[in-house]
Amino acid sequence: MSTTKIIYGLYADDDDLMDGVRAFKEKGIEINEVYTPFPVHGLDKALGLKKTRISDAAFIYAVYGVLLGAITTWYMMNYDWPMNIGGKPSTSWFDNMPAFVVPMFELMVFCSAHMMVLTYLVRNKMYPGAQPQNPDPRTTDDKFLMEFVGGDVDKIKQLLVETGAEEITVKDA
Repeated sequence: MSTTKIIYGLYADDDDLMDGVRAFKEKGIEINEVYTPFPVHGLDKALGLKKTRISDAAFIYAVYGVLLGAITTWYMMNYDWPMNIGGKPSTSWFDNMPAFVVPMFELMVFCSAHMMVLTYLVRNKMYPGAQPQNPDPRTTDDKFLMEFVGGDVDKIKQLLVETGAEEITVKDA
C-alpha cells in the first residue's frame, strides 16, 4: 500500500525561493503551497495564481455601505423624525442629499473595510478557533517554505538541493 508523501523545502532567502519556483515550473512539477513571512513581489505570477476577487467583493461591500447610509439617513431624517434644520424642509431625501454625502461615504468605507477583513479571514481559514495550517512556524519569522504533495520524491528533493533549499523534510500525508 503506497502512501502519498508531502515534501517541504525550506529556504533562507526570497530570491532563492523565486529561483526555486521558476525551476520547478520549468520542470512541470506542481507546487502545492508556498509559505512566506512577508509578501514576495512576483510570487503570485511565478506560481501561476489567478487574480484575486477581493476587489470585486470590496466594491459590493462599498455599494452595500452606500445603500445602508442612504436608507438610514432617509429613515432618520424623513420618515422617523422629520426636522426643519436651517430652514431646509425635510419633504424629500433628494432635496437634502448633499448633506448626507458624508455619512454615506463613511458607511461605505466602514462596511467595505470591515467586511473585507472578515472575508479575508474566513476565506483563508484564519477565524478564531480554526486550526493553524502552517507546517513550520519559522515561516512566520524569516524562512520560506515550499510544499509538494505527491510526485517523484527523489526528483523533487534533488531539485530542492539544486535551488538552494537549506532543509528538506518528507512526511506521510
